[in-house]
Amino acid sequence: MLVVTHLKKQGVLTKLRERVRFARRRFGHYDVIDFLAVLFGYAISGERTLEEFYESLQPFTAPFMALFERDRLPARSTLSRFLAALTEEPVEALRTLFLDDLLARPLTHDKQIGGLVDRAGNTWMVFDIDGTREAARQRALPQTEDLPPAFRRLDEVCAPGYRGRKRGEVVRTRTTVAQAHSYQWLGSFGNRGNGLYRTELRQSLAAIRRYLTAYQFPQEYTLLRLDGQYGNGAVLTDLAGFAFVIRGKDYSLLDHPLVQARLHLPPDQLQQRTAKPDGSQPLRLPGDPGRTRGRVLPRGRGHTSRREEEPHWGDTCGHRLRTVLHESAATRLHGLRCG
Repeated sequence: MLVVTHLKKQGVLTKLRERVRFARRRFGHYDVIDFLAVLFGYAISGERTLEEFYESLQPFTAPFMALFERDRLPARSTLSRFLAALTEEPVEALRTLFLDDLLARPLTHDKQIGGLVDRAGNTWMVFDIDGTREAARQRALPQTEDLPPAFRRLDEVCAPGYRGRKRGEVVRTRTTVAQAHSYQWLGSFGNRGNGLYRTELRQSLAAIRRYLTAYQFPQEYTLLRLDGQYGNGAVLTDLAGFAFVIRGKDYSLLDHPLVQARLHLPPDQLQQRTAKPDGSQPLRLPGDPGRTRGRVLPRGRGHTSRREEEPHWGDTCGHRLRTVLHESAATRLHGLRCG
């Protein structure tokens, strides 16, 4: 209820009805907002499956849909057919609407966005672009002359690809882009298998440019952190104008002209570590007179009945203290007090 009230107050529900449209034959009396209401509720419910969510929602169907100013809950089969027939246009319209809402309402009134300050005093903004994979396991299906050809519902959303350490036969890749300082979510793009990583990268960069324009932040002080999925020379042309950090896939990236040109430049700064003079001793904290460290030592093989106790640390009140640190400065670091 709090989420719906907030969406109404900010006018998001009205924009969803007006800007996110999807025309389809035999659509009935349902609209996009009806299915979005189910997805919103399922996302925040914490239920493991959609079936469990429908079962828990059954006694409250009418009040739940009334929150979205609708009168009927779509059945699970209706929701399944809607998601199967959904095209890219309404999904992109929904993604654009959420990004517009994020840019229109800053987190603070003075538009504080965070950042990192380098040694020269320049403020940098960091964005994370990450490709995450989700693997799906498939059972072996019987194939005989008496049975029709096997059909899997996951074929439309998953495909064979790199699984990493995940167990499964097919995967789906999702590219996410977020502002690293405020954790603002700028976009999410998913595709079958290994995904369309360069297309998704261009979409992520477009969202980042819109963010920089809205906050009037210079692009030359923007740093991108990318996953190893983008660690090849092909993406360097897409990242022109941005500073970036990438985990490389192979060493052929070092042969790129841009990388070679940078490697042949003189160093920006030289640092030299001075060696210690001969005979220097490691730094040790001075001892504290009047206080000796101590511990309880067991005697014998596992027998704790007979113990030999060394002197413990004593405080100014005469109490004995024990500490994990066995240096005299430990009491001052921990601020032990009498009690």
